[in-house]
Amino acid sequence: MRRALIAGNWKMYKTISAGVALAREIADGTKPGGPEVVVFPPATALAAVSQAVKGTPVAVGGQNVHFAREGAFTGEVSPLMLKDAGCTHVLLGHSERRHVFGEDDELIARKTRAAVDGGLVPVVCVGETLPEREGRRTLEVVERQVERALRPLSADEVGRLAIAYEPVWAIGTGQVATPEQAQEVHAFIRRHVAGSHGDPVGGAVRILYGGSVKPDNIAGLMALEDVDGVLVGGASLEAGSFLKIVRGRG
Repeated sequence: MRRALIAGNWKMYKTISAGVALAREIADGTKPGGPEVVVFPPATALAAVSQAVKGTPVAVGGQNVHFAREGAFTGEVSPLMLKDAGCTHVLLGHSERRHVFGEDDELIARKTRAAVDGGLVPVVCVGETLPEREGRRTLEVVERQVERALRPLSADEVGRLAIAYEPVWAIGTGQVATPEQAQEVHAFIRRHVAGSHGDPVGGAVRILYGGSVKPDNIAGLMALEDVDGVLVGGASLEAGSFLKIVRGRG
């Protein structure tokens, strides 16, 4: 049975002290034996937050990573550096990285390969824009993004990562995919992974939903057959709302 994964992407919010305070509140309210909980603070706060939640059920991940172990890449952070800061996970391919910073499928594939090689668990984000959905291209876009991100990986490696379906039109807008829309895409992703890497991998890979996830819609999302967790944005910036999501109730 797939263990639920609840992830909080803090984006470019929280100073070190504020991040530590938030992480401690989340850790204090997270009980062992529940869903896996991972927070993704900004890079400046990674080491401090990792130390603050050490020994608790809460894990820490980076919001981005470079594909090289080290080198002359000003402003970038390597998998080795994330591990050294206490990270176990990393977000890759978030829509803001794709659409604001111009990251394409091939770059995300290189980062995914580097993250796995560096001992990190990738959470690979995929999703369509509003024009792509209105043009009935959702499954085409998602299939391309999933296929290219996972292409460098073995079946065993794919089985250990997570894929987050985030319809771009639902991120930070207050809109959320209907249960039918979310389930359709999640089931499609699972079938695609089963076809490319084998049925056991398709059954094992965790597929998260992201896009205006809040306490009042978490129960409906988690009731869907192929939704194994959520990637939370704004609602992860306040411990009370995030913990309601972790507990699966509004």
